[in-house]
Amino acid sequence: MTVRVMLISPAPGPALRAARFDDDTPLDEAGTRLARAAAGSLPGGARAFTAPSERCRQTASALALDAAPAPELRDLEVGRWRGRSLEELAAGEPEAVGAWLADPGAAPHGGESVLALIARVGGWLDGLADGEGGGRVLAVADPAVVRAAAVHALALPPTVFWRLDVAPLTLTELTGRAGRWNLRCGRPLTAG
Repeated sequence: MTVRVMLISPAPGPALRAARFDDDTPLDEAGTRLARAAAGSLPGGARAFTAPSERCRQTASALALDAAPAPELRDLEVGRWRGRSLEELAAGEPEAVGAWLADPGAAPHGGESVLALIARVGGWLDGLADGEGGGRVLAVADPAVVRAAAVHALALPPTVFWRLDVAPLTLTELTGRAGRWNLRCGRPLTAG
């Protein structure tokens, strides 16, 4: 059976605006307002999920989704880098940042590697495609999770992960059947 997985990236919040790794801060009023305005643009889905981060849960709520939590969709765990900006880290730990960006298996922050993220998200995605539920699935997930899903689904080299941009409040669709996936990238959710 064919499954269509529609991944929605969360509304912008303080961490995105400050270009720092998210430390589970809530959306600000501007991000919440944008998500509420986009609520009417969502396609219908038989099942809805949300990543456990505050910004994903609040985005799902603002979009009026009755979304079940999906721990497999949690963001890339960046360990001791959480809450810090990439600029700050590049100045203080240039070798570690360079290794992290060049090697998908590296985790100099003490958290999760990009390879581990791709495997985790890929397992969730394959479970949807192999399950008997089929149909349409909506999921609010952090940009790193959306990138990992695309890399896994299309069997791209993991080094491509950092080359994929996922804008806030966009819809990325993966349609799969029998281990084969098709991708439709980044349709913006618009007001009304």
